[in-house]
Amino acid sequence: MTTLTFNCVSIMGEELREFQISDVIIAGWTGRDRHAVEAHIVELEELGVKRPATVPCYYFVTDDRLTQDENIQVLGEESSGEIEFFLLNDGERLWVGIGSDHTDRKVEAYDITVSKQICSKPVGRTLWPLDEVREHWDQLEMRSWREDAGSAVLYQQGKVTTMLEPEALLERYATTCAATFEPGTVMFCGTLAAIGGIQYTSRLTLELNDPQLKRSIRFSYQMQSI
Repeated sequence: MTTLTFNCVSIMGEELREFQISDVIIAGWTGRDRHAVEAHIVELEELGVKRPATVPCYYFVTDDRLTQDENIQVLGEESSGEIEFFLLNDGERLWVGIGSDHTDRKVEAYDITVSKQICSKPVGRTLWPLDEVREHWDQLEMRSWREDAGSAVLYQQGKVTTMLEPEALLERYATTCAATFEPGTVMFCGTLAAIGGIQYTSRLTLELNDPQLKRSIRFSYQMQSI
């Protein structure tokens, strides 16, 4: 079990809280728009990754893959990150945060499950209550930037409407995996197509913006190739 400390930001204020994480689920190919899903599948096919038999898919990684460190080590330059919103169940409430499903693309070409497990999964330190953003959920925006020659280059951009809604993801998880979203579980909920295709970068910046409540979750992490 992994313990992470998050700054829980709500309309009532902020509070630092520790969360015990026991299960981590990576939901893939979660798009509402079938054309956008196909675009991401094609991106991965270009890297040698076989297209999935069904969508969405759910993969599992060990809880110790989650990290809030600003630096992670990776093997070579065959991995890349991508922005995802995640859901966290604390037993009383669902929370929303952002993280990166950092994945070894070389390994992904022959074993997706193993590729998910190899890399750390950086997550931001801020959470929002899902119930506070649910009514205006479709307004939330996600962006990421990769570093290129010392400059930040827009890498991904789009609204959360690209992905299935939280309830739909949890319902399909229950049906597909015959399991419930238990307390202590984190689910990464899908990503956006990369602008210019999937690329390695030494630094990735992620942002989830809420224009309704005028607030953002933002964090960056560095990759050290070994």
